[in-house]
Amino acid sequence: MPAFRQVGEKQLPNPVLYMAWSPKRDLIALANTAGELLLHRLANFQRVWSLAPNENTGKEITSLAWRPDGKILAFSVGDTKQVVLCDAEKAEILHLFPVDYPVSCMHWMEVQSDSSLSSTFSDSEDESNRFLPRLPALPKSYSSTSKIFSEEKSDEVTSLLGEVRLNILVVGGPSGFVELYAYGLYKIATLKGIAGTCRSLCLASDLKSLSVVTEVKSPEDNAEIHYVQLDTGLLSSCLPELTRMARKFTHISTLIQYLRLSLTCMCEAWEDILMQMDLRLTKFVQEKNTSTQVQDEFLELLLWGHASPELQALLMNQLTVKGLKMLGQSIESSYSSIQKLVISHLQSGSEALLYHLSEVKGMALWKQKFQPLGLDPSAIEDAITAVGSFTLKASELLQVIDKSMKNFKAFFRWLYVAMLRMSEDHVPPELNKMTQKDLAFVADFLSEHFSANEELFDRKGKYFNVERVGQYLKDEDEDLVSPPNMEGNHWVTFVQQSTHLKESPLLFPTYPQKSLHFVKRMMEGTIDICLQKPAEVIGSSVKQAVCLSLYSVCERSEDTPRLFELPSLWNDKNAAMNYVVFCMPEISPFKIYILRTATDPNRSALNNLVSIHLNTPFNTSIDDEVPVAESVDRSYCCLDARLYDDETLTVVLQCQEKDENKFRLLAQLPLSSALRCEEEFTWDPTLRLDQQGEEIPVRELTWGNQSRDLENMKAQFVAVNGIRKVACVLSSNLRHIRVFEMDAEDEEDEERADESQDISSDQDGLEETSTNKGATGADGDAEGEAETCEEMGEGSGDTLEQTSETDTL
Repeated sequence: MPAFRQVGEKQLPNPVLYMAWSPKRDLIALANTAGELLLHRLANFQRVWSLAPNENTGKEITSLAWRPDGKILAFSVGDTKQVVLCDAEKAEILHLFPVDYPVSCMHWMEVQSDSSLSSTFSDSEDESNRFLPRLPALPKSYSSTSKIFSEEKSDEVTSLLGEVRLNILVVGGPSGFVELYAYGLYKIATLKGIAGTCRSLCLASDLKSLSVVTEVKSPEDNAEIHYVQLDTGLLSSCLPELTRMARKFTHISTLIQYLRLSLTCMCEAWEDILMQMDLRLTKFVQEKNTSTQVQDEFLELLLWGHASPELQALLMNQLTVKGLKMLGQSIESSYSSIQKLVISHLQSGSEALLYHLSEVKGMALWKQKFQPLGLDPSAIEDAITAVGSFTLKASELLQVIDKSMKNFKAFFRWLYVAMLRMSEDHVPPELNKMTQKDLAFVADFLSEHFSANEELFDRKGKYFNVERVGQYLKDEDEDLVSPPNMEGNHWVTFVQQSTHLKESPLLFPTYPQKSLHFVKRMMEGTIDICLQKPAEVIGSSVKQAVCLSLYSVCERSEDTPRLFELPSLWNDKNAAMNYVVFCMPEISPFKIYILRTATDPNRSALNNLVSIHLNTPFNTSIDDEVPVAESVDRSYCCLDARLYDDETLTVVLQCQEKDENKFRLLAQLPLSSALRCEEEFTWDPTLRLDQQGEEIPVRELTWGNQSRDLENMKAQFVAVNGIRKVACVLSSNLRHIRVFEMDAEDEEDEERADESQDISSDQDGLEETSTNKGATGADGDAEGEAETCEEMGEGSGDTLEQTSETDTL
């Protein structure tokens, strides 16, 4: 059979906590103790990119998971309690969402479904794209907030959703915390009733069950490892409806975020300089010695062209001609930007939101199909009403902006001419002409906006509210300072006088006293109720089918990441089986145990538990120059084990000999013969498995030449990808890494072995230095060695596009 071929080796400056191979490309993601996320390619273990920790995401990565298509990498952050979705191509943060507990493990799987179902949903997606226009991209200056809407095109959510086929991200943490997210974006289930801390998760591809490995405190205060199988039959039986609902709610979730970011852009466009007029007038009221009202002072200037000394000082010394010009330009620029954002972003986003909510309402009314998933027509109707109110409030803001722009333009034009005359400057002829209509317009503006308000001063510390747009963008619960005047509005009068229309559910409420931010928060809260209801209903339908107590564990070392600890889980899609691989070194250090359960909890599995004895004759490995004529009896213990594919187990073994330099090896164990074991194990549910280990059927395996000595390396952990036929071995100090092609002809192996020995001798010296001289010195040497390796291994080729042509998506 083909040999293992080493293709890369590196000593890293920081200990690696988590590693995960891409399912589609020869790329491996690493997370280290410094909070960095690294992506390396197989060839020479070159680094493609690194993502440094930041305040938005956090600094303590606790788990990794690849989306099944390999385009998105998810990682959880413990200190900020977030799950972050990262673009594997550009190392950009696409999306993040908060969770209630720090996530300790994740699993991202794709549902196996037939082609007819996929084509049905593809048609529905095309239909929505046909009716809805593309959303305009957010301004580039705000793109750093979220990359979902930062590109030229507006269908980024479609790329986030990936293919039509449903994929689900499962996250788990302490206190039995388990949640399921469709497409890694929309929460479809919150599970309850699981005891202990989740250490590993695996959702079956047929959605019939979820396997969970937990660590539970026993009554004796010892940590015990339990295997729990949860019945998720509702997800499986309602897969078409679940897929359609998940895609719709994912669109709705991202549209809410789009509206939120658009409103943030509007708030940024509104500048503090727009408050200058209100503050200057308030100061004028506080300092003037006369009892004349401010609007009378301005009206006197308008009618007679004469200003009091106080008003003249205000205009010429504080406001100034140059300041007035700047203020006018700022108001025009800000109002125009806000107006464009309302028209192009808020209104188009609201229309898309209404469209998707209306479709969800139609789905909810099909009770036979969608009621089991928790869709409530009345709650969705409330959400549609809330979106309608938000749309009306946005339209109201447009009217206020339009009126304010006209008022300010006429007012500033007149005031600018008046101030030029005060300073005896030349007045341009085109500004000197004012009709009687213009004078009446300015007079109405002064009488409406320039009256001092004592109540407003008590609330806001100012007497005037000349600028009427900013109040709509304040994120406050208080009522508007100057709500729109509805007197004389024929439609409002008609509705109030009509007994039938006044309380009609067909008309959206307007909330004239509230700001746009307030109505937006009210809309978000109403939609959140719709989004959360299915997660509660689906979560409550999940029941525990199997709970097996495996073994007790001693106090774990804090230096060992939980991801590297057994048991490991695997889903055999073809046979519809779940595998649990674990060791029980306290009772039998020379055995590996494999527990098999059917993905369908109602179906029992034959020979569900078997142990593999590692104390077997050992044939020559691929590194032996001369085959050994006679087999050598050696004892091995398993340090780590991961399923390579449905019938092969990749293990890191340590020779149990008295020699101080116990060598370690990487081996592939064929499981087909062991899994055909005819002996049945009868489980006593009152006892832990390690208390009845003598009765477990034992199989012996000979791995032949499917092994390789890991010389000059204290190998401890392994990560594999059977699809790409690659493996990554990590040393016990979590810094030394080797990568292998597991199914390749070992050309020039002698040269590679010599080079590896030369490199490894230096790296082994680092490990010995760590032992002899202490951790501080070792870290310094390791960093120096790593920097050298990074400089040699990295260059202009650190982009994903340079991955070999065989690395197809």
